[in-house]
Amino acid sequence: MNLKNELKRQLELIKRGVVDFISEEEMRSKLTRSLDDGKPLRIKAGFDPTAPDLHLGHTVLLQKMRHFQDLGHHVIFLIGDYTGMIGDPTGRSETRIALTEEEVLENAKTYQEQTFKILDVDRTEVVFNSSWMKKLSAHDLIELAAKYSVARMLERDDFRRRYTEHRHISIHEFLYPLIQGYDSVVLEADVELGGTDQMFNLLVGRDLMRSSGQEPQVVITMPLLEGTDGIQKMSKTFDNYIGVTDPPGEIYGKMMSISDELMLRYYELLSSITIDELEKLKGDMVSGAVHPMDAKRSLAREIVERYYDRKAAKGAEEHFNKLFSERKSLEELANDEMIDFWEISEAMPLFKVVSSLRNTSTSEAIRLIKGGAVRVMEGKVTDTNYLVTPGKDKVIKVGKKFFRILESKE
Repeated sequence: MNLKNELKRQLELIKRGVVDFISEEEMRSKLTRSLDDGKPLRIKAGFDPTAPDLHLGHTVLLQKMRHFQDLGHHVIFLIGDYTGMIGDPTGRSETRIALTEEEVLENAKTYQEQTFKILDVDRTEVVFNSSWMKKLSAHDLIELAAKYSVARMLERDDFRRRYTEHRHISIHEFLYPLIQGYDSVVLEADVELGGTDQMFNLLVGRDLMRSSGQEPQVVITMPLLEGTDGIQKMSKTFDNYIGVTDPPGEIYGKMMSISDELMLRYYELLSSITIDELEKLKGDMVSGAVHPMDAKRSLAREIVERYYDRKAAKGAEEHFNKLFSERKSLEELANDEMIDFWEISEAMPLFKVVSSLRNTSTSEAIRLIKGGAVRVMEGKVTDTNYLVTPGKDKVIKVGKKFFRILESKE
């Protein structure tokens, strides 16, 4: 093996889609040493199981972890069951409501199941930071807290903003970045991955490793993936997410709804195609050899197949073609067995129906209706109190999803 060529190959893949790299020189040094002595680097990424399901935005880091696995390095998937009970203060304007240990552990189970759709289970070390944090005494925690000043903590944008606006900051929130950094010390990480919003926490890890006599970890940040609207970061809050547990047809349909520009970003951050294949695809789209719609279909199939299988991807594509390519009316779709259905026995206000269909709050349902995201049969309805009548209003479309309204026989 030509070490120079291999070093170049690894750096190219590692840098794919990366925002911050602190530092490339240190990364080059660590990789050179790894190639010389045949010892894989230790790659750490932490996930707090604060919600039961992952969306594609969460998987950007997982894709980068998979890159490191494909290069032969040791990946550590850290489940922050201890930090999860504190709640990451990053980007928050107020203190998070703490989760119970039971809630965190339950969420952690589904995290692992979804994670191994991307990571190689045989090459992934799963650790829980409670396994060492619970062993720390009060004295140990005080010593850890003494390693950082309040002034340094207030350099964080969110802490500084809350402080100047006289918003509440709990003392325990200062412990979060310290514990995340201490995790790196315990694991002797060579590299830590995180989103761009995690930069402060990642740098704390470098500082604590230095003070512990260790070589500081390289910090790599990945972008926060935009949601299907192409504007806000992917989040359930903005209803612009694609969940990895969403039904195949819903994943496919949401992927087909994104813009051509956003599609290329998704290709770079989510697809398994190589860098050379991606550059060729971009060139073919510019020359007209590949239509953007065909490229989008390929990406949608890949994502559905990753979380389900090839058969599900094929079925999702056929369903999409049936719904949209043939441009059937909502009434024609009333008997489509692949559309979700919901039974009601009497007329109900539209906001209650949308709230139940989307499993969301009344205020969110009202926002969707007034924003023009709801159609009843062929027409857009913005009256939140419109009465949905079984037998008459056979199909409702909320956002990009269809629902059949069935009359209950009871």
